[in-house]
Amino acid sequence: MSDIQDDEALERAIQGDQEAFGVLYERYVGRIFNYIYYRTGNVYDAEDLTERVFFRALRHIRNYNHRGLPFSAWLYRIAHNLVANWHRDNSRRKEIPLDDGILSTHVGGFPESEVLKAEEHDHLLRVIRYLPPDRQQLLILKFVDHLSNAEIGVIMGRTEGAIKSLYHRTLLAIRDELGQTQIEGSDEDQPPDLLNGE
Repeated sequence: MSDIQDDEALERAIQGDQEAFGVLYERYVGRIFNYIYYRTGNVYDAEDLTERVFFRALRHIRNYNHRGLPFSAWLYRIAHNLVANWHRDNSRRKEIPLDDGILSTHVGGFPESEVLKAEEHDHLLRVIRYLPPDRQQLLILKFVDHLSNAEIGVIMGRTEGAIKSLYHRTLLAIRDELGQTQIEGSDEDQPPDLLNGE
């Protein structure tokens, strides 16, 4: 059954075929987990929230209304809502986690250029973690999930043009912040002064 197309698996799942839902689960669980992990920064919470996404999807699959949107967009919206609730309930800052590998490059006999690259990467992640949630979501969908602007627009409920504009403004804000900290020197205790508005 794993060779059936999404539309057929979805139709069967809507009719109550749990094996068909299992096929959809296998296809999308990795992408949804990655999305949630980058929004929470915690493997255990990401696993828990991913489980909740698919439990909620299974519970409501019979009410699913296609409306020309891909099934993945529905899953991402469920994930987005659960992550937003998780952040609100935990009163945590939305962060993209630092890579363990980056921290380890500061130690040992690495050439100076490798240490500088690691420091630059670390600083970039620090800048990104202070972006507003919609801009973090955009970057995750674009660079982690490799989705097109049109697909991201469907997931975020915006037009493709609005996504292009948000992406452009986000890149400018990151570039300006990185340029500013290079000129002034980075103060690790102060959050970057990024654009918070649309």
